Amino acid sequence: MGTFENKLADLGITLPEAPAPAANYVPYVVVGDLVFVSGQIASGPNGPIIGKLGADMDVAAGADAARSCAIALLAQVKAACGGDLDRLVKVVKLTGFVNSTPDFGEQPKVINGASDLFGEALGEAGQHARAAVSAPALPFGVAVEIDGVFQIK
Repeated sequence: MGTFENKLADLGITLPEAPAPAANYVPYVVVGDLVFVSGQIASGPNGPIIGKLGADMDVAAGADAARSCAIALLAQVKAACGGDLDRLVKVVKLTGFVNSTPDFGEQPKVINGASDLFGEALGEAGQHARAAVSAPALPFGVAVEIDGVFQIK
């Protein structure tokens, strides 16, 4: 294991195999030194993390769902790097989609679950630009979906 995976292990995280796409798309595309990772849905040991923020899920549970998306994003980056996560240079940009009611306005706090993990595990390399937006529904009823752009070497 490399430096980033050791730091993840210190946080109690072992990266899973990169999730397979759920439809007709590829999980990531490498262009030059950038990896564009398709949206990763919130998933836990029992499958997709289902819920709607502002209705049946609170911010803390939403942030945990976003954290699971971050883990899946890192698994995709690792796959894009031929199994060597230490080729990751920078998390460039995340776009977080939060399955939420029309009056829910704490999407940034939900997506902090992913941002915080990247900061803890990757340090300066994990600091990124970001958008956090509401969605009236997400695939399979999941609470959160996040896609990302990553710089690699």
